[in-house]
Amino acid sequence: MSEPRNVLAIVSPHVGGRTAGAALAGLFPDRARVTVVETADEDPAALREAHVVITGLGPVTAAHFAAAPALELVQCASHGYDYVDLDAARARSVPVCTIGSSGAERQNVAEQTFALMLALAKRLVPAHTALAGGDWALPRLQSSITELSGKTLGIVGLGTIGTEVARRAAAFDMSIVYSGPEAAPPETEARLGARRVELEELLRTSDYVTLHAPLTDATRHLLDAGRLALLKPTAFVVNTARGALIDQEALADALEAGALAGAGLDVFEPEPPPASLRLLRAPNVVLSPHVAGVTRETLVRIAVAAVQNVLEHFEGKPPRDVVS
Repeated sequence: MSEPRNVLAIVSPHVGGRTAGAALAGLFPDRARVTVVETADEDPAALREAHVVITGLGPVTAAHFAAAPALELVQCASHGYDYVDLDAARARSVPVCTIGSSGAERQNVAEQTFALMLALAKRLVPAHTALAGGDWALPRLQSSITELSGKTLGIVGLGTIGTEVARRAAAFDMSIVYSGPEAAPPETEARLGARRVELEELLRTSDYVTLHAPLTDATRHLLDAGRLALLKPTAFVVNTARGALIDQEALADALEAGALAGAGLDVFEPEPPPASLRLLRAPNVVLSPHVAGVTRETLVRIAVAAVQNVLEHFEGKPPRDVVS
């Protein structure tokens, strides 16, 4: 049997922490020596000796690449990869991989997207708050409660997760448009009833806009003040991808001015958000603490997908879902 390889597992203290790391380590049996840390700086010796880094949301910077001469692979335990310095990875010819093709997060992120959309449409948060405080708010709320049926859903990024959202939208009798750098195959568009349009048209025509794009230099603040101004005043924005896809100050401005009907947000910039973040107090928002990809089932699928890619790398197979 070959000598076990060295794996540094960076786990988030906000998502499972070291307990999740121990569970991940258990998936390797005797194939790897796994060191679990909460930051890449926590154990310099383990970083220096690491052949593979597995990271959830822990940053892997240029300094970390420089401090890890044995590094062969960075495996992101997520669909996103914005917390890894891709330029540094390319300079070292170290592949950076996601779990994108596994679809490990797609079910719950799609469900959370619809939970936020339904909560906004049915005014669940103000209804609960009012009723729990002894206020029968039906007369005040009934004129603002809406339906998803018959509305247009604009999906920014029709990838693995965006496709799951589209499947659910079809079941709600919603019209579906999407934008992205590439068109989906014609058979996929036909199956989903989805039509590709430019982003500006999507924003002008959609009743709900949901973001499922990766965070890159090109997509940072994709929804800025100018693009938010294209939305209908009756439109809702939902973000379960990355907080920095939206200019949060511009979104708060639009909500406070009544230029948007509401927003459902599971992600923020930074995380956790500071208490001073205006969106925490903006009108007509439904907020959750980056739980869209977190269920008991999802965490197991994520760990299995990440470890499987690493084990295949150890066997000399080409890595999957390379983004660098």
